[in-house]
Amino acid sequence: MNHYETVFILNPVLSETQIKETVEKYEDFLVSRGAKMIAKEDWGLKKLAYPIQHKKSGFYHLFEYTVDGEVISPLELEFRRDERFMRYLTVKLDKHAIAWAEKRRTRNKQKA
Repeated sequence: MNHYETVFILNPVLSETQIKETVEKYEDFLVSRGAKMIAKEDWGLKKLAYPIQHKKSGFYHLFEYTVDGEVISPLELEFRRDERFMRYLTVKLDKHAIAWAEKRRTRNKQKA
């Protein structure tokens, strides 16, 4: 089991319920394939550095999870097929990145 982090940007024209459904769909996709969700963050609507698909903003979300490596390819294939996704990035976290992510989570909990 490897530790991964996926950040994705959803289309800004989606309603709040559509965004919630999309996030739940892909969370269920991961869990059904044996992933253990560690953290889920909604970063909200943010302005993009440059236009993507003629849009200047997007809804950012982050998933942090542990799963076998062969699950990542089908997940990214689903992202490519879904027009609600504008961009995504999945990275495998090393021990330093895992420690940093844990610090970030505790810092965010203290702010809330």
